[in-house]
Amino acid sequence: MSRIGKFLDNFSSAFLSKTVIFLMDFVLSVLVSVAVEILAFLLNADVVMVRPFMLIWGLASIVGSALMFLLFKTHAIVIRHFSFKDTLLFGLAALGKVAVMTVALLAFRLMTEPYIILMLLADALITMVVLCSLRLLMIYVYDTYKGRIRQLQNRSRVLVYGIDDKAVATVTRLRGSKRYEVVGLIAKDHSLDKTKLADTSVYCFDTFDAFEQEAKHLSLRGVIFTKESDVVAEQDRLIKYCTDLELKVLIAPAVDEVSGEPYSQQIRKIKIEDLLGREEIKISLDAIKASLADKVVMVTGSAGSIGSELCRQLAGFGVCKLVLFDNAETPMHNLRLELEERFSNLTFVPIIGDVRQVARLDYAFRTHRPQVVFHAAAYKHVPLMEENPCEAVLVNVAGSRNVADKCIEYGVEKMVMISTDKAVNPTNVMGCTKRLAEIYVQSLGRAVEAGKVPGKTKFVTTRFGNVLGSNGSVIPRFREQIEHGGPVTVTDKDITRYFMTIPEACRLVLEAAVLPTENRICVFDMGKPVKIDTLARRMIELAGLVPGQDIEIVYTGLRPGEKLYEEVLSNKENTDGTSHDRIRIARVRQYEYEDAVKAVEQLESLSQQVRIAETVKLMKEIVPEYISNNSRFEEFDKK
Repeated sequence: MSRIGKFLDNFSSAFLSKTVIFLMDFVLSVLVSVAVEILAFLLNADVVMVRPFMLIWGLASIVGSALMFLLFKTHAIVIRHFSFKDTLLFGLAALGKVAVMTVALLAFRLMTEPYIILMLLADALITMVVLCSLRLLMIYVYDTYKGRIRQLQNRSRVLVYGIDDKAVATVTRLRGSKRYEVVGLIAKDHSLDKTKLADTSVYCFDTFDAFEQEAKHLSLRGVIFTKESDVVAEQDRLIKYCTDLELKVLIAPAVDEVSGEPYSQQIRKIKIEDLLGREEIKISLDAIKASLADKVVMVTGSAGSIGSELCRQLAGFGVCKLVLFDNAETPMHNLRLELEERFSNLTFVPIIGDVRQVARLDYAFRTHRPQVVFHAAAYKHVPLMEENPCEAVLVNVAGSRNVADKCIEYGVEKMVMISTDKAVNPTNVMGCTKRLAEIYVQSLGRAVEAGKVPGKTKFVTTRFGNVLGSNGSVIPRFREQIEHGGPVTVTDKDITRYFMTIPEACRLVLEAAVLPTENRICVFDMGKPVKIDTLARRMIELAGLVPGQDIEIVYTGLRPGEKLYEEVLSNKENTDGTSHDRIRIARVRQYEYEDAVKAVEQLESLSQQVRIAETVKLMKEIVPEYISNNSRFEEFDKK
């Protein structure tokens, strides 16, 4: 709670002293008597014009008011707890006061006119109404004031990072917010320190001590960033300061992410994905739109992490129809609801189907005649596929073949297949099945290009590493473990992985689709590898906790088929460049289409019979660089 909030809370929580209440009631009671007397005077009451009457009336009211309020102790009633029962006491006090006044008037033989009785009754009634009404009014004001104080206390006092247009716009949009009170802007230029911008103070911080001192002075609750690039740039300085001081680190939505909700409700906490992001990838929006506009586009695996994001991005490129193909019912249902809400003008068709079922695929292609196909359907979890190699073959290899063959059969213009960095020198079943899918698709494309297979489809394969926040990936797992109080499980202290956000991976997929990369394997620049141990520690810190104290980190050992280090996808020794600085072409061994067809048919037959050993042995023969690691299948490797 801020200092201002504490002051207001203490002020509003204090009770009025009994003396103050007594004096307030006493003055009001006497003023009522004076008012009744003045009213009678204005009505030309003769007795009121007599000076002794005026004097006795006033003095009797003073004595009667003081005596009755002390007798009934009305000043001891806490105003904010005033109730209907208390009106009886005020009624008795008012009647007692009038009784004293009556006795005084009788004693001095001033009760000469009948209307004096009416004056006394009016005095008693008005006194009771005024005193009770005042209390009700004070209760109303108190409740309103207290509600305002609660509102102020609930508002988080924050600084907004930056002095650019977006930062200033954020300050403007948060004025009047019930959630945030912007108390300043953060600038790097020290010449602006303690100046004003948009009627808001500007602060500069070089050291943790300076930031801590200002944070205490401002009763700060958090910092709001307006750009992801600033989040990345400040992750080892300002964000660390905030986590050390247990301040909230927040980010405002991008312009294209703002929805109909109040702006303050769209500001969210910084996530680990924000810290691992890079500069926004520039893509050829015009070229992508030209290649996709007014076309029927199909996405297999459309309900998955990559597939669903592809659908979201495709929806913005003016496609004629979007065909969603996936076998996951609930995720498909959720995607459908999202697309209906966000893209009400989009024509889309959800189809529950499995790429292993040729007839179901044929129905989708025959009915909707897609012109572009993005093939994202796959089994992807390494340990699980190590335990179920035959299913991995049927989905990742035979399923990819089924989709590619239907593209040829129905004259699809282009098929873009999503692959993985684990296909490079695979050490596990999943990686090898994706490499086998690459082999089939690439060899089919080359056969079409050479005229050996009739058709017009062009095939593009894209490889990239782990995507941040995908279903079942390490980040959601860590987040769940932290929410449950730990421990956070890391396989090895030195294990590293390449990461890319789902949106930027999908942007590169779309970019690769319009580059002249037919029948080639596109690999993406994944940036620098990230230590999973560092990732876990940073996530714990972002949750406001201390690694090793609040949340333990447990090292469980490498899982079957898992590598300590992933292969570098895009170095110049194993790739060739393209016109896009983040996309390169992999140099891979070429396979003949006939050999690829034979290999896939044999693997599918063995997998359908669940002949695990023979299946894995054949995989190793077709892909000799497949060397198992930490796996029961190491015995099949040639020594």
